[in-house]
Amino acid sequence: MAATATVAALSVGPTAAAEAQAPGIAVEGGLTQPVFSHDEAIQEVVYVETPMDSDGDGHNDLIAMDIIRPRETGTGLKVPTIMEASPYYGRSSQPAPDATRGFPGWWDEYFVPRGYAIAQVEMQGTGRSFGCPTTGGPEDTISIKAAVDWLNGRARGFYSDGTPAAADWSTGNVGMQGVSYVGTLPNAVATEGVEGLRTVVPIAAISNWYSYANDQGIPWAGWGTRYTEYLANYVSVGRSAPGSVSAPACTDRIKALGDEEEASDSDFTPFWQDRDYLPSANKIKTAKTSVFMVHGMTDYNVKTMHFANLWYEVAKRQMPRKIWIHRGAHANPTSFRNAEWQNVMHRWMDHWLYDIDNGIMDEPMADIQRPDGSWETHASWPEPGTSDVKLSLGPADGGVTGTLSPDSSSGNQTQSFVDQVESQALKVGDPSQARAGRLAYVTPPLTQDVRLSGTPSVEVRMTTDKTGALLSAMLVDYGEGPTVTVAGKEPLELVQEPCQPENLANLTGCATPMEVTTAITPERVLAWGHVDVRNMPDLRRSDDLKPGKKYQVRWNTLPSEHVIPAGHRIGLVLTGNYNADPSQTRPARDEASLGGRITIDLNGSSLNLPVVGGTSGLRF
Repeated sequence: MAATATVAALSVGPTAAAEAQAPGIAVEGGLTQPVFSHDEAIQEVVYVETPMDSDGDGHNDLIAMDIIRPRETGTGLKVPTIMEASPYYGRSSQPAPDATRGFPGWWDEYFVPRGYAIAQVEMQGTGRSFGCPTTGGPEDTISIKAAVDWLNGRARGFYSDGTPAAADWSTGNVGMQGVSYVGTLPNAVATEGVEGLRTVVPIAAISNWYSYANDQGIPWAGWGTRYTEYLANYVSVGRSAPGSVSAPACTDRIKALGDEEEASDSDFTPFWQDRDYLPSANKIKTAKTSVFMVHGMTDYNVKTMHFANLWYEVAKRQMPRKIWIHRGAHANPTSFRNAEWQNVMHRWMDHWLYDIDNGIMDEPMADIQRPDGSWETHASWPEPGTSDVKLSLGPADGGVTGTLSPDSSSGNQTQSFVDQVESQALKVGDPSQARAGRLAYVTPPLTQDVRLSGTPSVEVRMTTDKTGALLSAMLVDYGEGPTVTVAGKEPLELVQEPCQPENLANLTGCATPMEVTTAITPERVLAWGHVDVRNMPDLRRSDDLKPGKKYQVRWNTLPSEHVIPAGHRIGLVLTGNYNADPSQTRPARDEASLGGRITIDLNGSSLNLPVVGGTSGLRF
C-alpha cells in the first residue's frame, strides 16, 4: 500500500440541513427512523494517510478504519458518521487487512438503520495502523484527526490493495464517542478545532495526562514513574499493520516516553504540556463542536478533575454542552442508565449530525445522580447561584479538634503535625482524637442541608523543618449515614465486553448493572487533593524549601457534587502524603519530606467551598 498512490478527487457532501430532507431519510417526531437494512450494510476497511511519520520508516503513517454504512450510500445517499477511535482494538482480534474486525458495540445495529455510518479507528501504532503509540502525545491527535479529515475530503485514503478510497458517501459531519482512553481521543481531536467534528461525547475521559499521572507535583499511587511507557507497550501488543516493520522501530521511541516521564520528576515539563488539552479548549468553539460529558464522582482511575476542568473551559465560552454526573466509578452509561442513554444519544446525534430540531438543547443541561441512585435535572453544573464561601481555620477550643467558620479571628496561633504515612481511614477517623499525623477542623452542626457544587480549594500558610513538604487535604462529611460504593471497571474491560443489542436488552456485558454496596459509617470523604509544596506556585518546576520559612500554599481538591445533611458537620483534615490504594498518592520524594514537622499558621489558612446559594446556603 503506497502512500504516494494517486487519489481520485474527493468531494464534500451537501450540508446536514439538506441531508435531513434527503430521500431515504425518515424523520418522525424529531427522530430518525430505522428504514435501512443493517444486514445489507456496506462494510469496508480504509487506510487513511496522516501527515506524520511517527515510526521513522520514511513513509507517512497510515491509520486503519473499519466502516459500516447503509447499502444506499453506494448509490448516492450521503450520511454522517459516528466514530469510535481506540488504542485497544488490536488487543481484541487480528483480522485480515481488508476485513473489518466486526462492530462489537450497539451503535451500528441502532444507528446504521437510521441513516448513519459507524467508523472504528485504530490509533497510530496499534492494531493494523502504522506508526508508534505515544500515550497522549500529539501523534495520538494527528492520527484520529486524519480520519475526520478523510471523511471531509481533506486527507487521502486507500484500500488494502493500495487503490484510492474516497468518502464520497459522507456528509462530512462526524460525532466521536468513547469511554476512558477511547473517550480521551475525542477530547484530543476536539481541542484541535477540526471542521466537521460536530460533537464529541467523552465518557470518563482524560483532559490532561499530567493530572492523570500526578496530582500537583505528586505521582498517583499505582501508576509508577514510567506509566506512559507501560501504556504505549500495552496498546501496541498484537500489532498487525500489513507489511509493517515499524513495531521494532518503536521500541526506542516507547522507551523514551518512560525516560522523559521519569526525568520530569512530577514537574509539569514540556513532556506533559504536550499532553494537556485544556489550553486549546477555545478551538472547540472555533470548530462549533458541541460536548456531552459523562463522568462518575467516584472514578479514581480518570479522576473527576478531568471532566470538571474541561467543562469549566467549555462553559466559560458558552459552548453548546450537556453533562451527566453519576454516583459511580469508571463505567459506561449502559451499565447504570441504559435505556435513557440510548434515547439521549439518538436525539443528540440526530440534532448535531442531521441538524434536526428535536428540543434536546432546550432541556436542562445537567443530569446528576445522588448516592441513593435517584437522578435530578439541573440547569447547569456547577449549579447557577453557586459561589465560594471562605471558612477560616480556628484553634481547638478545649480539645484537639480545630474549627471551621466564617470568623477569621484566629490571632497568631499555630498548629503542627508530623508527615507520616497512614491510611486515609486513620487520617479522617474521629476528629476528636489526637493524632500526630494530622490536623482536623470541623464546622458546628449544620442547621440545613448544604449542597456543594464545584471545586473546593484549600489555602494554608505553613513552615516545615525539612527541605520538602507534601500536603493533603480531605473534605469530610462528619455524621452517621450511608456510604455508597459503586464498582467500576478496568479500561480494557470496558472496551472488550460484549455490547450488542441483546446485551442492552438482557442487561449483560456492557449493560450489566454495577455492583452497589452500602454501609453506615460515621464519616464520608467527599473530596481530596494533594500538593508538593516545592511545586508551588509553579508546577513547571520544583525548588527545595528553606526550613523555617513561611510559604503560602493554595491547591484544589477533586470537584464536589454532594449534599451534606442538616445535623452533620463539614470537616477538613490536613495531613502529609499518605499511602492507601491507587485512589490516593504514594510516598514520593519522601526523603525530603517524610518525617518532617509541618506547622500551620491559622491566620492566613482557609477552606473555600463552592456552596449553592453562597453564604445563605451554609448555616450553622
